[in-house]
Amino acid sequence: MDKLIHQFEFGLFFWQIIIFVGLILLLKKFAWKPILDAVNDREEGIKSALLSAENAKREMQNLTADNEKLLAEARAERDLMLKEAREMREKMIADSKTDAQAEGARMIEQAKTAIQAEKNAAMSELKAQVSTLSLEIAEKLLKTELSNKDSQKQLVEKMLGDVTLN
Repeated sequence: MDKLIHQFEFGLFFWQIIIFVGLILLLKKFAWKPILDAVNDREEGIKSALLSAENAKREMQNLTADNEKLLAEARAERDLMLKEAREMREKMIADSKTDAQAEGARMIEQAKTAIQAEKNAAMSELKAQVSTLSLEIAEKLLKTELSNKDSQKQLVEKMLGDVTLN
């Protein structure tokens, strides 16, 4: 080190300083600025990527929330449709029961009417047969009673005795 201090030359030192300053200026113009610009661009790129990632994360959360909301609405709509279907089924069953009961009552009433009509027809036919039989029996009895003259006279006298004049 002593040797360096004793051999110091001002001209060489001056030219080394000028070359060093020139090198610094050249590096500043051609190397430092592009390097710093590249570093700044990279930093901006990373910031924008982080912002994009954060926005994507928020958007994904919003989409997830929207999907859950849509899913909940779809479930509610499905439940409502099932409830309406059950109510409609129960109403149809109740209507069918009511219709069946009304049809059964109508059929019973028709059967009662038919039975009454058959009964009336049978009674009319029975009365007709009874009256025909009664006339036939009376005719046979009268023929037997009136076959001889003495019994005819007795019958006429008996009838005349029963009849009273006003």
